[in-house]
Amino acid sequence: MKLNEFDKQRAEELKGNLNAVVFDMDGLMFNTEWLIKYCWDVTGKEMGYDNFGDNIYNTLGMNYNRRREYFLDKYGEDFDFEGFTDRYREVSADYLAKNGTPVKKGLINILEFLKENKIKMAVATSSSRKYAMSKIYDVGIGGYFDTIICGDMVTKSKPDPQIYNMACDGLGVDYTSCIAFEDSPNGIRSAYAAGINPIMIPDLLADAPEEVEEMIVAKLEDLDEAIKFLKNILEK
Repeated sequence: MKLNEFDKQRAEELKGNLNAVVFDMDGLMFNTEWLIKYCWDVTGKEMGYDNFGDNIYNTLGMNYNRRREYFLDKYGEDFDFEGFTDRYREVSADYLAKNGTPVKKGLINILEFLKENKIKMAVATSSSRKYAMSKIYDVGIGGYFDTIICGDMVTKSKPDPQIYNMACDGLGVDYTSCIAFEDSPNGIRSAYAAGINPIMIPDLLADAPEEVEEMIVAKLEDLDEAIKFLKNILEK
């Protein structure tokens, strides 16, 4: 599916049946995936590894525990994952303290649009609650969301559907009446497995595997394009 294209049949089925939207966070609401990659490169180099940031392409959507498994499997049981995590978070915190949290184009616009149309909103992020809440409230958008589910609140990481199940249950809506905005294949798989309608807004990964492409209702360039899509869905 090309950018700004959508599955007409599935979009038509959503008309008059949209009650909620769930947002991923890093790479979707905030332009932070590239920052994580940069911080991993810096920290990896300090630890003696080259191009360490490239690991992000294989770990998008994973929570802390699942990511830890990945690194120990790749670099061995002696890899100091906790030390690596503490250090890259220091590098990230230093950048954010100087520059603030980078917000994705159209974020405030779409939150306002959904609020005006009385559509419930949630966040389903693999990041820890401490990290997620600091970013969400740093940019002043916490009040838009009815529920926020984070990676350390679930026992299974994306692509498992648990986090989206919890988000929809927290909103009190039927899964089929919900849209999920995601940037990663694992996030798309998670939402789809939960019975939610996934929409992809690519970030670091411009393309997804064919089986993931078949799951999505639409692939959109940014959140402003998502507003156009939602207007069509909500049109009476």
